[in-house]
Amino acid sequence: MIRDRRAVLALLTGLNFLNYIDRAVIATVVKPMKGELGLSNFEAGLLGSAFMVGYLATSPLFGALANRRPRTELIGLGVAIWSVGTVASGFAHGFATLFVARAVVGVGEASFTVLAPTIIDDVTPPGKKGKALAVFFLAIPLGYALGYILGGAIAHGWGWRSAFFVTGGPGIVLAASCLWIAEPPRALLDAKAGLIEGMRAIARIPLFRRAVLGYCAYAAATGAFSYWAPNFLLERFPGRLDDATANFWFGIVLVAAGAIGTFLGGYLVDRGQRALPPAAPDAPYDAPELKAQVNVALRVCALGVLAAVPLTALCFVMPSPAGFFALAFAAEIGVFLSTSPIGVAVLRSVPLERRAAAMAGSVLAIHLLGDLWSPALLGGLQDVLPVVIAMMALPLTFAWSGYLWWPRRREAAAPPASPTDRGGLPEASVHPAS
Repeated sequence: MIRDRRAVLALLTGLNFLNYIDRAVIATVVKPMKGELGLSNFEAGLLGSAFMVGYLATSPLFGALANRRPRTELIGLGVAIWSVGTVASGFAHGFATLFVARAVVGVGEASFTVLAPTIIDDVTPPGKKGKALAVFFLAIPLGYALGYILGGAIAHGWGWRSAFFVTGGPGIVLAASCLWIAEPPRALLDAKAGLIEGMRAIARIPLFRRAVLGYCAYAAATGAFSYWAPNFLLERFPGRLDDATANFWFGIVLVAAGAIGTFLGGYLVDRGQRALPPAAPDAPYDAPELKAQVNVALRVCALGVLAAVPLTALCFVMPSPAGFFALAFAAEIGVFLSTSPIGVAVLRSVPLERRAAAMAGSVLAIHLLGDLWSPALLGGLQDVLPVVIAMMALPLTFAWSGYLWWPRRREAAAPPASPTDRGGLPEASVHPAS
């Protein structure tokens, strides 16, 4: 059995890396897939939404099952399900069967994404939890990047169906490895009731609400961009890029910009918060000092996406692939600046015991109101507008996200709420936010 926390982190991070490879590969084959199956852009975009349908429908189920079943078994089951769904995508011969296969991928990834971070949290000592989760989540840009590179190369050499076979196969083999992890004791008791009530209460907190609404717009734009960018390159520069080259360079840009933006965002928010007066150990979540910390985080998020607005718009009108990749690299640094700060904002804007509800509510909201529908909507725009004009919806959405995230002076200056006006939370539920 695997009990060493570093070995557990390495295994789960590796599987998360594979998770995002499988999630990204469909974007690399949109153009040949559309051609063979006779799909419209709107239908192709719905295939990106299919993943989220399965993901959102089953995330609460796996969360509930984790109260009764070993999490390692559920994670292993999830890895097997998403891998089978990925391989099945390669056998699809029409929109309906491919939609079902992509939804199955979402079902499997829901189990892994919901439960794997809780295993890491339970095996990691308090002073190292942030670093451990940062390592785990670094697999997102790295996995997406390798997914683009591998998917494009495989599709170019052996056809788009082979991309699903090659990337989905390893997960079927590796699913059993999760059973080797010794189920750790729970660091905290799982909340078995009151989740919906908790979400309703924190939704009335202005800072939390604004952080999540900006996050929804951000997720909509990044989800649509990551799905349609390779197809855009092939349609914008026909004859100058093939699918392997377009996906390779987009993957390289993504991994480099993602790493730089993620670490730079964490540095900026830490630096900004060190300049603030420290909060008292017993300060309630709505104390001015803690509101100021949330506003620092939201300002970093806003600055990143607002810097990306003109860069994203310009990259879509560049006359050469090199110009596109150069501006996309700079834009994605700004986009990934939000990776760490938005987590700080979500967690520090609510009472301590409501943080689980805050994370669950924010994840549900950004998918339900963000990237669930954005790939299909952008595909529909491409059906009726020139591709360059349609893609301009993305910088506009980034601008809206930046507006929502930009700190409001009235919130920063507001005095602490009275015990009866704490976003619907009783006095007993107000705890230190650190």
